[in-house]
Amino acid sequence: MNETASYASKPEDSLGRLYGTGPSPTRSEFQRDRDRIIHSTAFRRLQHKTQVFLHHEGRHFRNRLTHTLEVSQIARSIARALRLNEDLAEAVALSHDLGHTPFGHAGERALHRAMAPYGGFDHNVQALRVVTRLENRYAEHDGLNLTWETLEGILKHNGPLIHADGSPFGRYVEEGLPAGVADILAVADLRLSSHASLEAQVAAIADDIAYNAHDIDDALRAGLVQLADFEDAPMAGPIVREVEGLYPEVAVKRQTHEVQRRMITRAIEDVIAHSAAGIAASGIESAEDVRMAGKTLIAFSPATAEAEKGLKGVLYKRVYRDEAVMRPVRESEAVVERLFAAYMESADMPGRWGEAAAAAGDATLRARIVADFIAGMTDPYALDEHQRLFDARPEFR
Repeated sequence: MNETASYASKPEDSLGRLYGTGPSPTRSEFQRDRDRIIHSTAFRRLQHKTQVFLHHEGRHFRNRLTHTLEVSQIARSIARALRLNEDLAEAVALSHDLGHTPFGHAGERALHRAMAPYGGFDHNVQALRVVTRLENRYAEHDGLNLTWETLEGILKHNGPLIHADGSPFGRYVEEGLPAGVADILAVADLRLSSHASLEAQVAAIADDIAYNAHDIDDALRAGLVQLADFEDAPMAGPIVREVEGLYPEVAVKRQTHEVQRRMITRAIEDVIAHSAAGIAASGIESAEDVRMAGKTLIAFSPATAEAEKGLKGVLYKRVYRDEAVMRPVRESEAVVERLFAAYMESADMPGRWGEAAAAAGDATLRARIVADFIAGMTDPYALDEHQRLFDARPEFR
């Protein structure tokens, strides 16, 4: 890897871990974080969690794990070009979805509704619960004992949670801060009002790049749309027309892949060019300057940002709200809601979950234990539990 820029995160300057460890002779601190994440149980579970299309439907749809790997690859590419720390960008990318529920965003919405009387549910905070409390691999402590910088990136890769005056920021303005955010185990304050590192910002935009291109591919596999339906779509349209003009006789499957790879490449190139110019203009010289810059520095150019927003609108209308998608979404939301209600009332949870719930002193604590248990489920396990408790197994067809 090329020498990193002065404003890149430096592993030797890390604030460290909650539990001290000796230095590694072969790996940096951020490499160790990456490896701990990859070897975690929560990471493996991602292969059986929905991205957009329920994996029971087959057809090689992306799941939460394949999406995470794609985000990681894109994040490393951007970080390398901007001379940032690739390992930290990768660690944040690999861990950014560890808090997601079964059944994708449908499951998250259902769990958030069920948890509304108890402070709600937020997948970024849940990811931190996973890596600081719920993973039980080490003899000396709970959690993965990640560095402060990786924890910061997991929590704030989408931006600060509060303004400097303490008022909620961004998407938290309407609902307030998520429950549990003040109870995160870290070696130092995660500074909710500052922006995260450039590496975390890279992971966030890599997420957008990955799912824009790949949701088109999965929607085509599902038969919801045709490639020609995107000829006039923002961002994708010019590339679709270009590929159809260059390769009119090529099979649609190959045309689709050509569109997908060109979309990813051009989005990455746009982010690199625009962000490099923005970083230079900002005058930042250190990772601390990044946190105090008062704005996100890793971004699309204005034209691409507008086009990307337009493409999301097309995908929302033509794909995400299609009845073929919404029908299993409603069914999966009902599964999560039924499981939550059953566990809150009397249903036994296995192993340590049942023991913790039985010892819970109040409904709020029990609800958080139930939410932890459900959020950690894979899609098949959630259906197994539904079958056990209700003698019924939705097929999502």
